[in-house]
Amino acid sequence: MDAELLAIELLVAAFAGGAFGAAIGALPSFVFTGVLVIVGETLRILRRAISPVASVPQITDLIAFGVVFGPHVSFAGGAAAAAYAARKGYLNTSSLYHPAKEITVGLGSRVDVLIVGGLFGVAGHLIVVGSVVLSAPWDPVAMGVVLSALLHRLAFGYDLVGEIRSNSLFDMSPFEREVATDGDRLLVEPWLPHMCRWNGLALLGALVGILGGYLAYVTASPFLGFGISAVSLVFLVAGVDGIPVTHHMTLPASTGVLALAGLSVGQLSPEAVASAVPLWQALLIGAIFGLIGALAGEFIQRILYAHADTHLDPPAGSIVVTTALIATLTMIGIFETAVWIPHP
Repeated sequence: MDAELLAIELLVAAFAGGAFGAAIGALPSFVFTGVLVIVGETLRILRRAISPVASVPQITDLIAFGVVFGPHVSFAGGAAAAAYAARKGYLNTSSLYHPAKEITVGLGSRVDVLIVGGLFGVAGHLIVVGSVVLSAPWDPVAMGVVLSALLHRLAFGYDLVGEIRSNSLFDMSPFEREVATDGDRLLVEPWLPHMCRWNGLALLGALVGILGGYLAYVTASPFLGFGISAVSLVFLVAGVDGIPVTHHMTLPASTGVLALAGLSVGQLSPEAVASAVPLWQALLIGAIFGLIGALAGEFIQRILYAHADTHLDPPAGSIVVTTALIATLTMIGIFETAVWIPHP
């Protein structure tokens, strides 16, 4: 009975988390996730440095990636609420993008919008529970974000991929020419126009991956780089032009370094990482996984975002790909451990 009560309590918390994401907006809620990751990982680092036996609150696991602020709950709930609000005509936007993709603004206190956000918060929580129970070989939180987005498209009558109005799924050239349909919407809607050119994106991914790899090397944290990347999006929410989105680069880069070191979560320490992997190898593996993360994100946005009507998060899709890659490399014996990534 206690287990059943806990399950119900977690569903209630997830409902509240999804409603919170709807109220303040999907992307602002994700910034909160980043702040909590930084706090949680900082506490872990301090605990290792001061007293390895001391207990600290599991902020990263239970709060930042948990049933309230986890992206599969609050971000996914906010994205679903935006899709619903656009369908109901609640959103007014001067953007040439479909209004359902407006994830930077809060949706306030409309009862129906909050309920939709809450229901999709619950859906995201259940998806993650299913992934964990099955030991599915990918990041369960990222998969929760992706599947929730596909679910809200089905639930509110949107196409899963959308109408291809350019030469192909991968053709972004109409955006560069600012060609619109019916004078009010672009033929294609790149997720981030300043990040959709392959050469610049590849270089950015490699460089950000080096940063993520270095952070993992000196802190033994697989998530600190992710938190820093997520917090940087506060500038994107504020409307600053040209801000890159990089958490799908730093996370696999940091995790890849620790997987190369052969360390499980319980073995993580800067000393253990340094004794297992030279710094140059950490930087190299970080660059490789940062590059893969960047390119995977762009690949996914061209298939599932640019032609569609609602927000399906390309970084979440990229993280599914890169974490599945790390899990696969572990299962075939290339890495000794996948660190925090589940696998059979």
